[in-house]
Amino acid sequence: MIGAYQASSQARVDAALEQLFVAPSAELARLYEAMRYSVMNGGKRVRPLLAYAACQALGVAPEQANGAACAVELIHAYSLVHDDLPAMDDDDLRRGQPTTHKKFDEACAILAGDGLQSLAFGALLDTQLSPQSDTIRLQMVQALALAAGPAGMVGGQAIDLGSVGLKLDQKALEYMHRHKTGALIEASVKLGALASARATAADLAALQQYAQAIGLAFQVQDDILDVESDTETLGKRQGADIARDKPTYPALLGLEAAKAYALELRDQALTALQGFGEAAEPLRALARYIVERKN
Repeated sequence: MIGAYQASSQARVDAALEQLFVAPSAELARLYEAMRYSVMNGGKRVRPLLAYAACQALGVAPEQANGAACAVELIHAYSLVHDDLPAMDDDDLRRGQPTTHKKFDEACAILAGDGLQSLAFGALLDTQLSPQSDTIRLQMVQALALAAGPAGMVGGQAIDLGSVGLKLDQKALEYMHRHKTGALIEASVKLGALASARATAADLAALQQYAQAIGLAFQVQDDILDVESDTETLGKRQGADIARDKPTYPALLGLEAAKAYALELRDQALTALQGFGEAAEPLRALARYIVERKN
C-alpha cells in the first residue's frame, strides 16, 4: 500500500512545489535554480506524506493539505542545505547527488536555504495552497515556526553539533533528537490535521503521541542504517556519524537493542491511532515504513 500512496502523494506535492520555483526576474534565476535543485532532486517526501495522511485520517481530501505539505518539505530541504555546509556536517553527497554548496557554491547554498525557509511560511499563507480560514492558517504558521526554530529543529542541530565526541545517556540523546528530527515530523502531522479544519483537541493529542513516537523511530532507524547500509543505498556517506564520533542509538544501546527500540516506538505509534478508523490506514502504513525503510 505504501508504495502507491507514496507515489501519488509525491506527485501531488511536487506539482504544488514546482509553482514556487519560478524566478520573478532573470537576475534571480541562479538562486531559484539552487532552491529548486535542493528540493526537487529526489527525496522520500516523508513529511508531506504525513501531512496528507493526517488530513485524510480526519476524513478530508489530501489536497486541502497542499500548503502544509509544501511547507514542511521546504523547511526540511532548507535544513539539509545548511546542515551539509562545511561549517556544519561538511557533506558532499545528498540523495546520491552533489550537495547544494558543491553544485553551486557556499554563499549560494546559504541563500537558497534562507529562501526555502521563507517560501515555507508563504505556502501556509497562500490561499490557493492553504484554503483554510485565517485563524487556522495562523495556527499552522505558529506551529511550524515553533517546530523549525530554536525551540525545535534549529535547537536540536545546535545540541547535535555540541555533542560531538560526548557520551550522552539515552535521555539526553532523545532530548536532542526530539528537537532535531522529531519536531518537524510532529509539525507535519499537526499541520495536516489542522488543514482538515476538523481536528478536535482529542484528535490533536492522539496524533501528537503518534508523531512523537515515529519522530524518534525515524532517527533510531537512521542511526541503524548509518551502521548497516552503504553509501549507494543511502544516497549520502555511510558511516558519517561514526566518523564524526556523534552519539547514536546503536553506539549507546547496541545494534540489536536499537532495532528492538525502533519496533517498540512503531507499536507506540500504532497504539496512539486506536481511536481512528480506516481513514488512518496511511498513517499506520507510514509508521511501519519508517522502521522498515532502507534509506
